[in-house]
Amino acid sequence: MATVNDSGAAASGTGGIVDSEFADVAVSLDTTANGPRLRLQDRRTGRVRFLDALELETIIWLPEAHLTQLLDPSADRWRDT
Repeated sequence: MATVNDSGAAASGTGGIVDSEFADVAVSLDTTANGPRLRLQDRRTGRVRFLDALELETIIWLPEAHLTQLLDPSADRWRDT
């Protein structure tokens, strides 16, 4: 996903598109904060979320039931709030 320069640091802004019939997300590496983080942008709405290493590792270690619960779009995404 990210390109790495000669010093071993990832280049900010590099990434790609991850899409399906349900979602269209731009993924890039952001290095403007205290440390590198993943920048995710919903290409339909423009909404952006940044995930650091701890947040990404948490997703990896989530039990399947918790991840399934997070992926339920009726839980938060399409609510009238």
